[in-house]
Amino acid sequence: MLSALHITNIAVIKSCDIDFSPGFNALTGETGAGKSMIIDSISLLTGARTAKELIRDGEDHAMVSAYFSDISDTNKKIIADLGVECDEDGGIFVQRDIYADGKSKARLNSRVVPASLLRSVLRNLINIHGQNDNQTLLDDTRHLSLLDAYLSDDIDISEYNYVYKKLCETKNALTSLNIDDAEKQRMIDLYKYQIDDIDSAKLVRNEEEELEARKLKVKNLERISKNVSVVYRALYHNSKGTSACQLIDMAKKSIENLTDIFPKGEEYIDKLEEISSELTDIAETYYDMRDSEIENPDAAIDIIEGRLYTINRLKRKYGKSIDDILDYRDKTAKALDMIELSEIQTEEYQKQITALTEKARNIALRLSEIRASGAKRLEKEIMSELSYLDMGKVKFTVKIKPCDLNSNGSDEVCFLISTNPGDAAKPLSKIASGGELARIMLAMKSVFAKKEGTQTLIYDEIDAGISGKTAQKLGFKLKASGEHAQVLCVTHSAQVASACDNHLFIEKKQIGDRVETTVRPLNEDERVCEIARIMGGSEISEKLLSSARELINQANN
Repeated sequence: MLSALHITNIAVIKSCDIDFSPGFNALTGETGAGKSMIIDSISLLTGARTAKELIRDGEDHAMVSAYFSDISDTNKKIIADLGVECDEDGGIFVQRDIYADGKSKARLNSRVVPASLLRSVLRNLINIHGQNDNQTLLDDTRHLSLLDAYLSDDIDISEYNYVYKKLCETKNALTSLNIDDAEKQRMIDLYKYQIDDIDSAKLVRNEEEELEARKLKVKNLERISKNVSVVYRALYHNSKGTSACQLIDMAKKSIENLTDIFPKGEEYIDKLEEISSELTDIAETYYDMRDSEIENPDAAIDIIEGRLYTINRLKRKYGKSIDDILDYRDKTAKALDMIELSEIQTEEYQKQITALTEKARNIALRLSEIRASGAKRLEKEIMSELSYLDMGKVKFTVKIKPCDLNSNGSDEVCFLISTNPGDAAKPLSKIASGGELARIMLAMKSVFAKKEGTQTLIYDEIDAGISGKTAQKLGFKLKASGEHAQVLCVTHSAQVASACDNHLFIEKKQIGDRVETTVRPLNEDERVCEIARIMGGSEISEKLLSSARELINQANN
């Protein structure tokens, strides 16, 4: 539930902290006190669009934050699947910042996140309903998902989703094969030419690097030969002088002659042998660098250059490296196989599509039967709620009509309402009366909220156009809804406010030369006075106070 809300610099609200309780929370106050700003602030937390005009005059930054506690296990799993974990107390901290340049920043548990993620997470925790809004219940395209949510204990579309996904994938694969004969032959000729072009070069991976190294070596054969000979003669063998290894042998013999005088001489002899061995390795390594097989360096360079030209030509056509060229060749060969085998593959795909379509239709038929049966129960349950709200003559209908297979089955669902006997049933969005729409929305939400798992339901002036006994029943219904979900309601109705579990008073005060909105909880006496004010205006008589107490007592009983 929404436990705490903090608002800074939103319109007339400079700084405000509100603590909400479980059950039914009513928000009342004078017209213009800023009640709508509270709802707008909560809407910002659900990912609603921001506007710099919301920022309080004279400020360059506004912020709304909230803490949600006691999150259900179901919602914890949904939120975790979105990549957001609850804190150690099982709650979530949400924050939205708005800046004067029109930009905004969203945070979940202090981590900056996209507004889209904020919407995905909060839609499972909060549902905001304002008069004449166009949210989920009024959107015909969402009615099927609402019906399925209502039937969550009876319906499982996971098997259908799997089969339908396979069907779509197979159809897409078949479409990719369906090209005309002329195009098919053109592609075959192209692919064969490209494969032959690459194969004729007989490329070897890492060949280009080896060619460049050999080219460098051939170009420097004379310098290599000269310097290699110097290294060999200086380190290992020199027929015209003494090499390093020969000098070391001389030193070793002299040290051996002195071992009876200097016992450590053997250690030095071992070290000199190691040095001699390393010098020999170096000399032989450089000696092997000579390439005595190359009799004509110019001809060798021409051969290397020709090979590099071939590689570069293929690189310009098929990839940036030999690896890329060979990978392209493999992909082209697979594509050629697919085209040449397309007739066989097409026949196989068509068989799969026929089988998958039949299976999907059978599953969809079972889903349709479950939905048809569940729709009758939903109609009765919502009409029972409407009857309680003095709309007993209203007829609620769940219209299900068949359609082509889609991701949800083969059903289209639309909720229809007939508000007067003899009137044709119409979509919810066509209902003209604000009062009727408010009660219908409440009746539907009362039913769906139990299935949706939404933990906080917010109503903005849902009592508009309703008064008297019906308004009182509306209050009782909100109070009953508060038993399985937290309810927040901005109201101008004394009957509705009298039924709340927590009464919050919103007022506008002048502090210095500025006006600020504040919110505070009312104690029992203050609550009686506020309900009396709603009933009778500025002059509160003892009779109004008595009537207010009576309303509260009726709600409590």
